[in-house]
Amino acid sequence: MNVTQIKKQLGYLCALMLIASTTSGADPVIFPSAKYPDYPFSEAVAYGGVLYMSGDLGTDAGGKLVEGGIEPESKQTMENIKTTLKRHELDMNDIIKCTVFLADIAEWPVFNEIYASYFEGGRYPARSAFAASGLALGARVELECIAALQSGDE
Repeated sequence: MNVTQIKKQLGYLCALMLIASTTSGADPVIFPSAKYPDYPFSEAVAYGGVLYMSGDLGTDAGGKLVEGGIEPESKQTMENIKTTLKRHELDMNDIIKCTVFLADIAEWPVFNEIYASYFEGGRYPARSAFAASGLALGARVELECIAALQSGDE
């Protein structure tokens, strides 16, 4: 087994350990989407001390995609994440993992600069980024985050 294969196996093991450690036997707490009540997903689900947030786009309060491309969409997406966290009495420092979906991976540097500005002191969550085709509403970016709940927030 080479180093890459070992790292991959360790990643799988860590993910399984996280799932096992967060399984408390309690029912998940589901938070419906206020912005998109007619769509079949929840804004977030709390379970086992973790808040799993649905992917968010750079949409305004009315659910309309902001204009101007990757930069304004990225800023609005990050603000939307902050707003969701605030509703759950959390902040950006509580995020432990993000997954980024970009319509064009060439726009990653622009998104990355904006993303980095939302985290204090270089304290960044784990993150993956993918190029994706056909994001909802014709968006340039979608961001999905997982946050650690503070004790008793479930």
